[in-house]
Amino acid sequence: MLSDPSRKYRPFPQVNLPDRQWPSRTITQAPRWLSTDLRDGNQALIDPMGAEKKQRFFDLLVKVGIKEIEVGFPSAGATEFDFISGLVRTGRVPDDVMVQVLTQSRKDLIDTSFESLRGARAAIVHLYNAVSPAWRQIVFNMTMPEIKQIAIEGAKLLRDNAAAQPDTDWHFEYSPETFSTAELDFSLEVCSAVMDILKPTPDHPIIFNLPATVEAAMPNIYADQIEYFGRNIPNRDSVIISLHTHNDRGTGVAATELGLLAGADRVEGCLFGNGERTGNVDLVTVALNMYTQGLSPGLDFSDIDEVIKTVEYCNQLPVHPRHPYAGELVFTAFSGSHQDAIKKGFAAQAQRNDELWQVPYLPIDPADLGQSYEAVIRVNSQSGKGGVAWVLEQDHGLKLPKKMQANFSSTVQELSDSTGRELTSTDIWESFEKRYHLKGDGRFRLIDFQESQSPKQQDERIFAGKIRIDGVEQSVSGRGNGLISSLANALESALGGQLDIIDYSEHAIGHGTDARAAAYVECRVGDGPVLFGVGISRDVATASVRAILSAANGA
Repeated sequence: MLSDPSRKYRPFPQVNLPDRQWPSRTITQAPRWLSTDLRDGNQALIDPMGAEKKQRFFDLLVKVGIKEIEVGFPSAGATEFDFISGLVRTGRVPDDVMVQVLTQSRKDLIDTSFESLRGARAAIVHLYNAVSPAWRQIVFNMTMPEIKQIAIEGAKLLRDNAAAQPDTDWHFEYSPETFSTAELDFSLEVCSAVMDILKPTPDHPIIFNLPATVEAAMPNIYADQIEYFGRNIPNRDSVIISLHTHNDRGTGVAATELGLLAGADRVEGCLFGNGERTGNVDLVTVALNMYTQGLSPGLDFSDIDEVIKTVEYCNQLPVHPRHPYAGELVFTAFSGSHQDAIKKGFAAQAQRNDELWQVPYLPIDPADLGQSYEAVIRVNSQSGKGGVAWVLEQDHGLKLPKKMQANFSSTVQELSDSTGRELTSTDIWESFEKRYHLKGDGRFRLIDFQESQSPKQQDERIFAGKIRIDGVEQSVSGRGNGLISSLANALESALGGQLDIIDYSEHAIGHGTDARAAAYVECRVGDGPVLFGVGISRDVATASVRAILSAANGA
């Protein structure tokens, strides 16, 4: 690092706004929310999402209540185009949700973008071109009039393409990309020229997205830029000002909140802040910050664990353990004094007659997010076990014990390394079936069994059954204080040692007459390695027997 960084870097200039109003305002209503997870967030991934993950992510965004979703960059390639057109064609977009696509200001790209949305009930087409000095001079070698003309020509193409598909309710968004490092008056000039072409009205406003494409200044300067733009753009009642902050300086959330104070109407970002470089603004944090101030954000994060698992699975990126509201350690205190204060806070909260939340160290009630102080969020996303376990739970109803999650995650990692491609839900399930011999392909395969009480000892059970061992059907029997222990004893000879049960658990899959049982066992033979097994059946006893044999097949 330089001893005098001023030789290389300059402070960002202030905005001349001596009568700024935003510092004395408060946020009184939730903005319009737009998720860019499927476009901006997806293009920032080392391994971009395939169709299955994009659909899973889209469904999550709809579930939490986001009404505007940027679903992709249709001109980027066949994968993007096919996903977007498939959403529209198959009716997967709810009536109260608008999808958005992004395009540069080029005729072929704009034409492709409109074609991807053919047949949509309503949609937003987002046009952009960079306007700041560095991009004009270094990247494009263009003058201000030339840059402005790019925006004008793009706006004309939006207008004409929309007229050619009149059955869709078209909405337009324009971004003077690199707004935060551009001259404010030039951004206003370009946006005004776009308005002259598209002619927005209060009933059908244009969206002007004012991105901090690269965060280069303190958040108060961004707020000044937003307020200045809002004061000076013509026909303000026909304009939706949208914020798109990145996090290069680590103040993306602050810049967004101050931008809302400065008069913005809409916020673009990603769940948990994924995005290029240091990421886009985190929509979850911005929304829950509002929630803790008594303002409904209009988004539902009451099952934040599901949101975390979905995002981690789709992005293959971890949510940091200290991430606001969502990290696995944010409701955990290791300091004794902190623990004492929190416990006393819970006790006092239970005794008060009002619902006002006042618990030391906890700005939000974990129960509002589907969590509790005692039940700490535990998702080891670095190893990927949380995401894999979630897929099995979502698609097959299995709730793997934590140790079994870790045991299986190594198998998935090996599969991922060997295939060198994205693993689908089917890949994971087939790997799970193979790893725990759920198709009866191991040494031990259950044919039939009976359990009975010993005629001599009331607390003793007898297992008697037929098991195919190494391809040969054999009759086996054993005694113990229950079904599991009697089966373990029955297998001792075939296993060459005593099968010791370390842990056992079970749960129901589904409800009513269609419910099944899932059983899990952790055990070992003598001093051998720990073995895990799983059994599934409509009968709890059969599920338990299958779990033991599943583990024995790994010996």
